[in-house]
Amino acid sequence: MPVCRGRRSRVADKQGEFAFTDEQTQLRTAVRKFCAENFGEQTVRTLMESEPRFDPKVWARLGTELGVLGLAVPEADGGAGGTLVDQAIAVEELGAWLACGPVFGTVLLGIPALVAASAGPVRDELLGALAEGTRTAAFAVPDQAGVFDPAAVNVTVAEDGTLTGTVERVVDGGAADVLLVAATGPEGVALYAVEAASPGVQRTPLVTLDLTRPQATIALTAAPAQVVAASDEADRVIAHAFQVASALLAAEQVGAAQHLLDLSVEYAKSRLQFGRQIGSFQAVKHRLADCLVDLEHARSAMYHAVWALTDGTDDPALAASIAQATASAAFAKIAADTIQVHGGIGFTWEHQAHLYFKRATTDAALLGSAEAHRSRVAELVLDDIPAERVPWVATGVN
Repeated sequence: MPVCRGRRSRVADKQGEFAFTDEQTQLRTAVRKFCAENFGEQTVRTLMESEPRFDPKVWARLGTELGVLGLAVPEADGGAGGTLVDQAIAVEELGAWLACGPVFGTVLLGIPALVAASAGPVRDELLGALAEGTRTAAFAVPDQAGVFDPAAVNVTVAEDGTLTGTVERVVDGGAADVLLVAATGPEGVALYAVEAASPGVQRTPLVTLDLTRPQATIALTAAPAQVVAASDEADRVIAHAFQVASALLAAEQVGAAQHLLDLSVEYAKSRLQFGRQIGSFQAVKHRLADCLVDLEHARSAMYHAVWALTDGTDDPALAASIAQATASAAFAKIAADTIQVHGGIGFTWEHQAHLYFKRATTDAALLGSAEAHRSRVAELVLDDIPAERVPWVATGVN
């Protein structure tokens, strides 16, 4: 049983001030301690040049000892029975340490898809194994800026139930035990589970900017598969998975950005120039203050998205896009500013800043850029607004 079992967060007062529960505070402390012991900078540097690029034993401990891989999975399905708020807390801490492991494919996408799917032998067994950390998954489903696009699915289902087709740039696809693949059959698109070691599965690792987040091209040739979500629910299941992934990816970005800001503040306090701490210079103070504002905006948007997905208090698609647009931009800016604050040493391979900069650049492209999500927010807010309520925009003509 996990040592920390998250509970629904509460609103502390009528003004909506958010407060974490004692259990959630303990959860954050436990995950942070585990990461400090198992994902230090030197360990990350070693793992990102290894194959696979994570330690399966450490990954399994995340599931069995801490129970943080399936925090939002019902207890009946082998999870901790918590909420997405609990899951976001854990992912935030994992992001702060650049924890090496299939977080994106398994926790952000695979598990949410299986939780949303109807119960069945294939789904139930796989969900329990992913939550325990004994198996890993990759999500081989195309998207357009974090939104499922059935027209982009080019994997087909044969009469015998096997799958044939290719999926490009699958995160964690090179080492995953199971591939969750969207494929088109006679009745439409469905979601299938494919054993990665099965005949007919070819995985080609790709050279990526962020070595801690590997990707691969998946080629299927008459690969045996089992249905996880039939065509009557696949759209809903996949859409839910991408929305959860957008919110949890924002949590990871917030955690990493917080780590970088802490790093920069400490360096600004200790680095002397002209006999003064560089943090006393106005240019540095203003840069760090702007980073703090961006980070707090991102954190608020991220937790709002997680609440919306948990309680249905807001449009989850809108909240997820706001979170991803805000967190993606904030992480990228803070990563770049961290290098500037650190000066010459920030550009070196020996300093950890470049590892986070590469993660920020990669994350910003995984589920859509900040610009793409801002465009989606505009569409969701403005497309259905009544004509009499459309906001007036100054054009300079009148």
